[in-house]
Amino acid sequence: MPRVSIRLTTETRKQLEATLRRAFQVGDLPLVKRVTALLGIARGEPVEQVAAGVGVSPSTVYAWLHALLLEGVGGLRVHWRGGRPPKLTKAQRQRLAAIVEAGPEAAGFPTGCWHALLIQQVIAREFGVSYNVHYLATLLHTLGFSFQKARFVSDHLDAVKRAAWLAYTFPAWRAQAAAAGGLLLFGDEASFAQWGSLGYTWAPIGQQPVVKTTGVRKAYKVFGLIEYFSGRLFCQGLTGRFNGPGYVAFLSGVLEQTTEPLFLVQDGAPYHRAAPVKAFFAQHQARLHVTQLPSYSPDSNPIEFLWRATQRQATHNRYFPQFGDLIASVEEALAFFGAHPERVKGLFGRYLDEMAAEPADPAAVPEAA
Repeated sequence: MPRVSIRLTTETRKQLEATLRRAFQVGDLPLVKRVTALLGIARGEPVEQVAAGVGVSPSTVYAWLHALLLEGVGGLRVHWRGGRPPKLTKAQRQRLAAIVEAGPEAAGFPTGCWHALLIQQVIAREFGVSYNVHYLATLLHTLGFSFQKARFVSDHLDAVKRAAWLAYTFPAWRAQAAAAGGLLLFGDEASFAQWGSLGYTWAPIGQQPVVKTTGVRKAYKVFGLIEYFSGRLFCQGLTGRFNGPGYVAFLSGVLEQTTEPLFLVQDGAPYHRAAPVKAFFAQHQARLHVTQLPSYSPDSNPIEFLWRATQRQATHNRYFPQFGDLIASVEEALAFFGAHPERVKGLFGRYLDEMAAEPADPAAVPEAA
């Protein structure tokens, strides 16, 4: 049995191995056969044995070898020359896109998110076609989909009130703040746990990274306000519970640090509506104007971007053996954002773009709280 001996450079071998992995991932079986055969020849295996292993004739293997020598690894790729048409027609692909966009629940599955096996089942059920699960990512990408992390949305959302806030309430509130030369403040509170938070990191394949934790269920809490026009940050940490008196103390400090009229946007947290807070608002109504976000609408509050950035900077993949270590880390991150208001404003990201519509009539501003 004749043998063909070839010596591959390290770079070529790596290219072949990487090509083989990608071919497996997307289900490109012809390319899998070609690369597998050539790697076999590089190991010194007889051509007839290699050809039998991948189910082709020896002359075909020689042709693949010839292509590698003349064109490199790129010459092994399979080019379509009018053979079997795509498994799904254009109309079927459009129908599949509509099904995926409608969501798995509409397709009869008891889940809110798609995964490859469910889409494989839908294709088989709707069109009688079997797709390699590894190719589905390529198919979905061509249809305009990407693999994304889902987010929770409350089932208590009032779509009408949210639409009214975005279209009328906020533009009017912003216009009134600008006309008065005031500060437009978005407020919220955040809690940073001593056991830390987890984020993505690089690690060897098959070895999940670990981060030490005390497991202590204790958290550092922060009142915060960010100014819409400038990105200025106001914040105050505390080790106790959020409550009405604490909120009043925080807002009192903000009033002392400023001279402009304050236009505050807050959510419906119970301590925002406590009796001491209402009395405080009434006492300072000449300078402090307040409006409420729609219920269950944290995505309408740009300060959420600040909390996420602070968490990434201060607590992701960090170990805090002592509570004081956590406080120091959070305060360091907040001090950074306080010193760089342009970074805070940059965190608004897409929110600012979406909200930058022409302001509504200031007279349409709802009555302040």
